[in-house]
Amino acid sequence: MNDPGLQKRISPTKNFVAGGVGGACLLLAGHPLDTIKVRLQTQPRASQSHASVIYTGTYDCLRKTLSKEGVLGLYRGMGAPLLGVAPMMAISFFGFGLGKQLLQPDPRAPLTSQQVYLSGMLAGVFTTVIVAPGERIKCLLQVQSLSGRLKYAGPLDCAVQLYKEQGIRSVYKGTVLTLIRDVPSSGLYFLTYEYVKNALTPEGQSVTQLSTPRILLAGGLAGILNWVVALPPDVLKSNFQTAAEGRYRGLRDVLANLIREEGACALYKGFTAVMLRAFPANAACFLGFELALKTLDWLAPNW
Repeated sequence: MNDPGLQKRISPTKNFVAGGVGGACLLLAGHPLDTIKVRLQTQPRASQSHASVIYTGTYDCLRKTLSKEGVLGLYRGMGAPLLGVAPMMAISFFGFGLGKQLLQPDPRAPLTSQQVYLSGMLAGVFTTVIVAPGERIKCLLQVQSLSGRLKYAGPLDCAVQLYKEQGIRSVYKGTVLTLIRDVPSSGLYFLTYEYVKNALTPEGQSVTQLSTPRILLAGGLAGILNWVVALPPDVLKSNFQTAAEGRYRGLRDVLANLIREEGACALYKGFTAVMLRAFPANAACFLGFELALKTLDWLAPNW
């Protein structure tokens, strides 16, 4: 049995590789409900009654998407995040590992909750470079079918058109909102996972021996709490990134318009879809990460 008092050496490089595996697992498990979330967040407001709304809720959006577009409709726009989510999560876990390494000069000393949270926030900063343009492209592809006109043939075509129209600034539209969404929520994400993982570890055992069901539970709960914090800025980001050019002047304008037109509850549009997705997607992510990390530890223990 491993000595629970010994702290495992933190390797940001291993975290990077294992994080990429975790990201691929997250995407495959969670993209269908992400599509539903974005469509619910960006659909036009009801003028009189639900009759003028395209989707009345999560189930209605799922049913209509399957009816009109088939199963592949749920994976619309996956090309951009597929190219981005693996490196995104790789960088996220790398940033988390680097943060822990910087804040824990003595590997024998356990990290405090504050140190874990700050390490998670660093991960959120690291990922924005990849996340912002990937989210912009993903959201545009996910909502374009609502207009009845397919402007973009795919992720690459979307990126090229955005760049041709207004340059790199258009590709990175929504970066500040992405930072506002990801920095605090990433801190809570990793803090929750580490806390629950340690709480579920039987006394006298090492956290590295945690069973698969308990890893899934810790990862799923981390995903849920992450999105409780991240959803309001995510709604603002989705609306800002998919709006016609010039409609919003910035964060304040998006927030003011949304609350004026739909009320404060609009900040939690897509809540059901997000929560349904959060647990399985993030449980899969952390399980993939832990399995990949164990494999790397076995293949290259001194890496």
